[in-house]
Amino acid sequence: MRKLNLIFPMLFLAVPALAGENGANSALALDTFWVLMAAFLVFFMQAGFGMVEAGLIRAKNAGNILMKNTMDFCMASLGFFIFGYALMFGGNEPLFGTKGWFLMNAESPNSLPLYAFWMFQCAFCGAAATIVAGGMAERMKFVAYLMYSFIISALIYPIIGHWIWGGGWLASLNFHDFAGSTVVHSVGGFAALIGTIILKPRTGKFNLDGSPNFIAGHNMPLVSLGVFILWFGWFGFNPGSTLSLSDPVMVGRIAINTNLAAATGAIAAMITAWAKFGKPDLALTLNGALAGLVAITAPCAVVTPGSAIYIGAIGGVLCIYAVGWLDRLRIDDPVGAVPVHAMNGVWGTLAVGLFGQTALGAPNNGLFYGGGVMQLGIQALGSFTVVAFVLASMWLVFKTIDALVGLRVSKVEELRGLDIGEHGMESYSGFQIFLTE
Repeated sequence: MRKLNLIFPMLFLAVPALAGENGANSALALDTFWVLMAAFLVFFMQAGFGMVEAGLIRAKNAGNILMKNTMDFCMASLGFFIFGYALMFGGNEPLFGTKGWFLMNAESPNSLPLYAFWMFQCAFCGAAATIVAGGMAERMKFVAYLMYSFIISALIYPIIGHWIWGGGWLASLNFHDFAGSTVVHSVGGFAALIGTIILKPRTGKFNLDGSPNFIAGHNMPLVSLGVFILWFGWFGFNPGSTLSLSDPVMVGRIAINTNLAAATGAIAAMITAWAKFGKPDLALTLNGALAGLVAITAPCAVVTPGSAIYIGAIGGVLCIYAVGWLDRLRIDDPVGAVPVHAMNGVWGTLAVGLFGQTALGAPNNGLFYGGGVMQLGIQALGSFTVVAFVLASMWLVFKTIDALVGLRVSKVEELRGLDIGEHGMESYSGFQIFLTE
């Protein structure tokens, strides 16, 4: 212990000395470490998505959804390596990049080492892809899902990312999406929406008169664990998007905004569900926390903690009402991907135009801070364009996959469970009911 007491002060004294000798290299090393740690946190969010989605569906499909989550990151890694990075960061053309395929002759758009920056962006790409798994759960063919996952990671996500983060046309308009309410969550959420519309509801979800039946998930402890993993990972998602530790005040502000929005999203969702349904529903409360996190992702750097409270709370309420809207439209989203990610991806994007402040780095002051509707209009234009592009492009992707291999499993396989039909296994041995043709 005495030796440790001597060593640690020496280390702290050595850091300024190193910075003095080679300050630029030391700062770059620290920024690289920060971005890689954030990337690893975002990667760990795959586990969070997996736990949430597995818990909110039935036991007979848990292995299938976890397999899809696993392969999402594998497909994202490959697709973003071959095509995605080049499309997203391979030049400042308005629509998409044109150089850096397979990372050959690719460049980092900032001072970070290329591979470190790629790793961070790849983790984001995987997060966008995996959102769709929950919305299309319990009835989509595994081979069709693999095809979808590669295409969105290699083509759709990077093109939109280029518009906003890669120097494309929305970036030139001062559209602001700090960490991905639009780039990640609107892309994944609206891809899930069009996918589940094409796929149609699960057997037994809706009655002939259109009224919905509640299909309970099998493991709420898994859902709770998943939400806390995602909440934890979001501290890499949002603060890590600074790509540097040169402004510690901003990093701290982003962290507190992220946390407050999640907390108020959960509280608002709980109160709303309690008032509507007579009970404080755990699943809806947990999705409210995620809704708050999605909503704060775009404005997290340019709003105050007080504004973050409002943004998260509105996100939580919006999430609850969106569930009812989907039921009335007979759209079957087993885990709430559309209410959480699509609806709140749009809300968080628009919130920049309401609560953003130029003093905190926003392009223009928001409506509530005397900036008028300029930034709100830019945010609305960008959000609408991205939503329209995702709906149109993913409609084409899903229809093409459906024509090639089919999207949906057979009714018998759906009733038996995709764990058995698609993978020849059980997530919980001895609990499956085998049905014959």
